[in-house]
This record gives sequence, structure tokens and C-alpha cells, in this order.
Amino acid sequence: MLNVGKIEEGFVLDHIQAGKSLSIYHHLQLDQLDCTVAIIKNARSNKMGKKDILKVECDIDMLDLDVLAFIDHNITVNVIQDGEIVDKKELILPQEIRNIIKCRNPRCITSIEQELPHIFVLTDPKKEIYRCKYCEEKYGERI
Repeated sequence: MLNVGKIEEGFVLDHIQAGKSLSIYHHLQLDQLDCTVAIIKNARSNKMGKKDILKVECDIDMLDLDVLAFIDHNITVNVIQDGEIVDKKELILPQEIRNIIKCRNPRCITSIEQELPHIFVLTDPKKEIYRCKYCEEKYGERI
């Protein structure tokens, strides 16, 4: 049995699709923070079969919920204070995301104007489809 110690203040991301924790680690820019991070890959789960878990000991305000919701809005976010779960945050798909993904359309203005932010807008919440704000190119695959 693997035993990872509890954290005093931070958050635990649970129910991450197996194999996605490293992608989330980089997209949340946890590698640039000076905090303790535990990545648990392929943990057994009754609900999912296998899952990943991220435990991060740092200020909860460091967590970008929009990035996390875009990657997978089914992730459970447990907020930890004084070693106990004090809140569970529900993730909802953001209406707009900035600089998380890049437009692949070579004719898009973002290909020419390098300083422009890559902005995608949620156009179909049921199918979870995002389109480029400038050229309406559909973003095909999830992170």
C-alpha cells in the first residue's frame, strides 16, 4: 500500500483521468512554483478503474480553475486547510480560455500577429467544443 502524507494547506485534485496528471502539472505551471507536489499515477479506483491524483501544498489561490475545467471538468478539487478538507470546488467549462491552446489555422491572425492572445470561446457546451475567437477554427482534441 502506497502512503502519501497529508498536506496542511493546499488542494488535492482527485478523479483525474489516468495518465493526465503530468499534463495538468505543466498546464497549471506547478513546475514554476516553490511548493510540494505529489503526483500519484494509475491509482486504483472503484469508479474509474484507474485514476491519477495530484496533491499540492501551496496557497489555494495559485490554482487556475479555468485551465483545470478546460482540461477535465470532472476532476474533484478538494481544498485543504489545517490538514482537513474544508471545501470541494465544482468545475464548470469556462466560456472563454486564453493562451491554453493555440489556433492551428495557418491563415488565422494569431499566426501572423505573434503578440495576440490565443482566445477560444465555448460554442457548444454539450459537445464541449471551443472555437478560435478570431477565425472560428474548431479546437479538435482535448488536452
